[in-house]
Amino acid sequence: MEIAVECQKRAEGSKPNALRRSGLIPAVLYGHQGSESLALTIPAKAVETLLKQRVVNNVLIDLNIPEISWKGKTLLREVQRHPWKGFPYHLSFFAVGSQDSLEVELSLHFVGESVGVKLGGGILDTVMTQLAVKCKPDSIPDAIEVDISNLNVGDALHIHELVLPAGVVAIGEPNQVVVSVLGTQTGSENDSEAATPAA
Repeated sequence: MEIAVECQKRAEGSKPNALRRSGLIPAVLYGHQGSESLALTIPAKAVETLLKQRVVNNVLIDLNIPEISWKGKTLLREVQRHPWKGFPYHLSFFAVGSQDSLEVELSLHFVGESVGVKLGGGILDTVMTQLAVKCKPDSIPDAIEVDISNLNVGDALHIHELVLPAGVVAIGEPNQVVVSVLGTQTGSENDSEAATPAA
């Protein structure tokens, strides 16, 4: 999935709060020209639409800045929000055109029905819902599918056991548990009650 966003170069001396009151959200672009950064503004409505698509650090965004004739692929690395009102008040983009590989966070989609849950009365425990990976900028998957069909009660899947798309490498501790099937205590409680003599 790729998304296109148009922004404008921020006027020198403009005040962030004044920009927000006028319906513009301050932003910054890194990596487009070495270590230089570029101050931008984006219409608040465009930001609202963008963030509804859950694009932080995992979706390529085609950023267009007509004033300086710059257009390129970026990642939205950070969204700063108002401490108590929650609305976004600053965005940070990172240009990826010159990068051989990127570190991104992908959602984990659990597919299938665990045999331990279906037949054994177990409880599915999703320890992780996102996975940090490294891949090429033009090969970012939408998500990582995790097949849980063969998990029985007491079983677990670890990061190193995940089936990843070609060219995608997981980052993090290989033995970290991603998902497991927990047993219930009902059976042992019933057994213990049955073993206790009636008063």
